[in-house]
Amino acid sequence: MAGNGEAPVPVGTKQEQDRKVRRGWQGAARIWEETEQQAKRLRSSEGGGQHRKLPKRKVVLLVAYSGKGYHGMQRNVGSSKFKTIEDDLVSALVRSGCIPENHGEDMRKMSFQRCARTDKGVSAAGQVVSLKVWLIDDLLEKINSHLPSHIRILGLKRVTGGFNSKNKCDARTYFYMLPTFAFAHKDHDAQDETYRLHAETLGRVNRLLACYRGTHNFHNFTSQKGPREPSARRYILDMFCEEPFVREGMEFAVIKVKGQSFMTHQIRKMVGLVVAIVKGYAPESVLERCWGEAKVDVPKAPGLGLVLERVHFEKYNQRFGHDGLHEPLDWAREEAEVTAFKEQHIYPTIIGTERHERSMAQWLSTLPMHDFSATAHAAAGPGAKVPRPLEGSDGDSD
Repeated sequence: MAGNGEAPVPVGTKQEQDRKVRRGWQGAARIWEETEQQAKRLRSSEGGGQHRKLPKRKVVLLVAYSGKGYHGMQRNVGSSKFKTIEDDLVSALVRSGCIPENHGEDMRKMSFQRCARTDKGVSAAGQVVSLKVWLIDDLLEKINSHLPSHIRILGLKRVTGGFNSKNKCDARTYFYMLPTFAFAHKDHDAQDETYRLHAETLGRVNRLLACYRGTHNFHNFTSQKGPREPSARRYILDMFCEEPFVREGMEFAVIKVKGQSFMTHQIRKMVGLVVAIVKGYAPESVLERCWGEAKVDVPKAPGLGLVLERVHFEKYNQRFGHDGLHEPLDWAREEAEVTAFKEQHIYPTIIGTERHERSMAQWLSTLPMHDFSATAHAAAGPGAKVPRPLEGSDGDSD
C-alpha cells in the first residue's frame, strides 16, 4: 500500500511494546532535563538570586585612598606578594553583592577601568573607576562596609554604556605636598623644621613652575622614552605652588599640576628639578636644555606627598552631562567628603611619615651627587650608575 504513514501494528505485539518503552524513555528524559535545568537555575541563584534579576548598569565610582603600604592602584592578578588598592576594592565589590565572584577574578567581565594608574605609595582624593554593577540598595554603604577606613567610595553616578574612565578623561590634576625647607638654599640646614618660606622664594618657585606650561618634550622627566618619541610630548595646562601652611610645627606647601596625562615619574622629576634650581644646585638654564634631545640628569623627588586630586571629563560633560539621562561628572556634591578624607587620612599620613622617615631630608642630601652641567651619562662616568633617590613612583603611566 502506498503512503507515508506507518503500517498499523497489532496491539500486544513486540513492536508495540518497544514503541511504548521508547516513548516512556523519551518522556523520562524530558522530565530529567527539565529537573536538571531547574537545579542549575537554583544553584546559580543561591546567595544572590534577587541580584541576578537586576540588569547590570555602567557606573563610575569616586574613590579616595591613602596609598601608603600599597604597591599602586592597579591589581596584579595572580600575585599576592604586592598588595594594591584594587585588591581591596574588588574584594569589597564581590562581598557587597554588586558583582558576581567570577567578575572579581576576571575584571574584564565587568568592564573595569581606572582613570589613572597611580603607583607605589601614591594617594588619591579623586580617583574615578568605571564598571558594570548590579544597582542594589544602599550600594555605597555596603561597599564601604567591606573596605578599610583609608579607602572610601565617596560617590556613584550612572554613565553611558560605552563609557571608559581612562579614555574619556580630558585631564588629571595632581598635587605634591612637601615641607618648605626643601626650598631653602643649599647652605641652609636641611633638617631645620623652623624654616619658613619667604614670599620672594615662593614667587621664584612659581616662576619656574610656570615654565612647564604648554606642550614640551618631557623625555628627560621619565624613563625609557627617547627624545623623538611622539608620546614623550605632553601638554601641561597649569602648575603652581600655593601659600604655605604649618602643621605640627613644620611648614608645608602644596604644588598643583594639571595636565592631559603624565608619564611614570614625570611629576616627581618636574618637582625635583625646580627644587634643585631653587636650592642652588642647578642653573635655571637646565630647564631649557631638558626640552632638547640630550639626556639631562634630572633628580626624582620622593614619592611621599604625591596625590591624585581630581580627574576631568569636560568633553563628556558637554555632550552627556545635561541630556536629561546622565549627570555631569563634576562631583560638586561630594566636595565636602573629599576634603574631609584628605584631612583625616592623606595629610596626616604625609606629615607623620615625613616626620618619622625624613624622606625629603634624605633625598635632599643626594642632590650634590647630580651634575646638572652635563648629560646623565657623562655625569655618571664610564660604567657608573646615576644615584637613585628613594623608591616609589607616580603618574598615570599612559
